[in-house]
Amino acid sequence: MSAPTSALSEVADLVTGGTPSKKRPEYYLGDIPWITGADISVTGATVTSARSHITREAVKDSATNVVEAGTVLLVTRTSVGKVGIAGMPLAINQDITALRHDPARLDRNYLVRCLQLQARRFEDRAQGATIQGVNRAVVAETPIPMRPMEEQRRIAAVLDAADALRAKRRESLAKLHTLTQAIFIDMFGDPVNNPRGWDTAPLAELGTLDRGVSKHRPRNDPALLGGPWPLVQTGDVASSGGYIRAAGGSYSDLGLAQSRLWPAGTLCITIAANIAKTGVLTFDACFPDSVVGFTSDPATTEFVRAFLGFLQPVLEANAPESAQKNINLKTLRTADAPVPPSALREEFAEAVDGVRAQRARLMGSGESFDELFASLQQRAFRGEL
Repeated sequence: MSAPTSALSEVADLVTGGTPSKKRPEYYLGDIPWITGADISVTGATVTSARSHITREAVKDSATNVVEAGTVLLVTRTSVGKVGIAGMPLAINQDITALRHDPARLDRNYLVRCLQLQARRFEDRAQGATIQGVNRAVVAETPIPMRPMEEQRRIAAVLDAADALRAKRRESLAKLHTLTQAIFIDMFGDPVNNPRGWDTAPLAELGTLDRGVSKHRPRNDPALLGGPWPLVQTGDVASSGGYIRAAGGSYSDLGLAQSRLWPAGTLCITIAANIAKTGVLTFDACFPDSVVGFTSDPATTEFVRAFLGFLQPVLEANAPESAQKNINLKTLRTADAPVPPSALREEFAEAVDGVRAQRARLMGSGESFDELFASLQQRAFRGEL
């Protein structure tokens, strides 16, 4: 059964924030936590730390406001729709609207869940050429289903329990990410220091390294784009989690003619903007000259992918920077890598395949969890639970 609704402004005071002048560095030498939307990292999370702290004078001289612990925080600029709870008294910037709700009418956790359900509404109403945001009227008019307090608490508890399962899955995925590194260290030792004294060789001797190709100028000529040939960019590699399963763009036949199609199994290595990020192609694809392709046997490719994960911070720290950081092909070709016996590299690749399979199962179950959670949200607020 649907419940009557109230506008958010009828059941909560809306408190906006601001930024103390950056021209007064002394404002940022205080003990009052001051947060932006970036400090709210996970929807529904309690905010217990801040990257910046300000003085009482900064609060007095600016549009920021200090809110109490337990206040619900809604991000209304930049990452619109994120929700958090103040875990301590803190000040907010203009990205955030704090909601001082009426505890006699609204349960805090229920309010958080209501706002999460409205995330798409906030995103759809965001405006702005460079910085997207929703105005105060959109927030004020947000409809909140008003149910008896005990019903609110029950709905929030059910959704909290379901969300905890999703959180455990995310934790498991994070542990799997570090498991491959742990297996590498266990089998080969730290590849940067090579404490086990493996023979070394330049990467160019372990396989073939060549830059991607994009000859036509301008590179974004519409005639090149929109066809059937996948086009992988540096961002696709950096966000791939080690294995590239989707391309952010595509080439036409003309685009393919001025580029090169790399086979599935190629290790993509970024050399501009994102430095030495890697991902193995799971399909044939093109990529521009800001990406290098490494081809070898599967076990060596997997070994090199893991090795570069350890070397990446070193390469990035030493990358020259003009408009953006970059490294050249010679840097990669001459980078020395430990070379354990091929049988050991194959054993490592088999272990990584096991981790990948487990990750794939978790990813699949995660999609089911997300779908079930969304369905549960809808049913809860329709009164069907």
